[in-house]
Amino acid sequence: MTTVSSTDYDGPLLSVRNVVQEYVSQGPGGVKAGVVHAVSDVSFDLAVGQTLGIVGETGSGKSTLARATIQVEKPKSGEVWFKGQNLVGMSKRELKRARRDIQMVYQDPFGSLNPRWRVEDVVAEPLIGHTTMGAVERRARVRELLELVGLSPDIYLRRRPLELSGGQAQRVAIARAIATNPALVVCDEAISSLDVLIQAQIMNLFEKLRAELGLSYVFIAHDLATVKQLSDQVAVMHLGQLAEVGPAELVYGSPRHPYTSALLGSIPGLDPVTGIARRPVTLKGEPPSPLHPPSGCRFRTRCPRAQEKCAVEEPKLVDFGAGHKAACHFPLDAVPTVSVDALRATMPEPALASSAVASRNRA
Repeated sequence: MTTVSSTDYDGPLLSVRNVVQEYVSQGPGGVKAGVVHAVSDVSFDLAVGQTLGIVGETGSGKSTLARATIQVEKPKSGEVWFKGQNLVGMSKRELKRARRDIQMVYQDPFGSLNPRWRVEDVVAEPLIGHTTMGAVERRARVRELLELVGLSPDIYLRRRPLELSGGQAQRVAIARAIATNPALVVCDEAISSLDVLIQAQIMNLFEKLRAELGLSYVFIAHDLATVKQLSDQVAVMHLGQLAEVGPAELVYGSPRHPYTSALLGSIPGLDPVTGIARRPVTLKGEPPSPLHPPSGCRFRTRCPRAQEKCAVEEPKLVDFGAGHKAACHFPLDAVPTVSVDALRATMPEPALASSAVASRNRA
């Protein structure tokens, strides 16, 4: 298999086409109880050097899509093209080569780090598996990586994961992810388990690494304000399907799908015009079960705009211009709903430069 560098390849870095992932649910005695429709016919592109944010409620299929994308679990059907090569159907040896350029950062850093290994061993693991570096070269690379993510090698090199804070452990996980100079990093709820201040520091770190290393990200989260701060493109998932996708400014500024509008309405904040506090608007009803999704539009049971057509015909993604697409029979008008500046105002300010060194070691 020929390896193509992300700088030489001029197409989409990642192209996901019609991916479907389903699981058979078993009842008592192992009897088939139904099929969980986790991901249904999802397609998207990611350009070199960009970040795609994927948002949605818990159970919408975000993490399942990520795992199918990097082939942790083979999708039931569909294609995943990375640097012009289809990952689906590759042999184990070919996938191992491809995964040098695709790495993942998980939600729980302590669950993804071996508690018995020291930090230097954790960060060196991909170097052993994917490079021909000798021991001296690896040690130098590990020190370089720790410094890159804001951890002093002299302090943290010999520590074990349980001797670290949540923020420090996630920095170690990020150092491991970038060890082989990947083109793509998939972040699956990578900051959700951290407190607000540490979240801001880790987000700044992601942006710094993207600028310095030319990384591309697939960034999965349920916090819309967080996703907006990091993403060039945003995909909104609902019950295994894409409800809306497009440039972040358009999706947040003028959502076309009622589900996207409802998610944005759930964010507390200040009205950018009046300065009056805006109360979150709760989306009524319970999400349908992926075992038995509604016919037609899967959002229709909670949608205030639903009509008879929504129960009969499944909506397809329609392009409203500039790559802004939504799957809705009765889309919203292009009227600004949530100010991007107002969303940014909900995020904590980055740490002051004078305290950056101290704060990164506390994190």
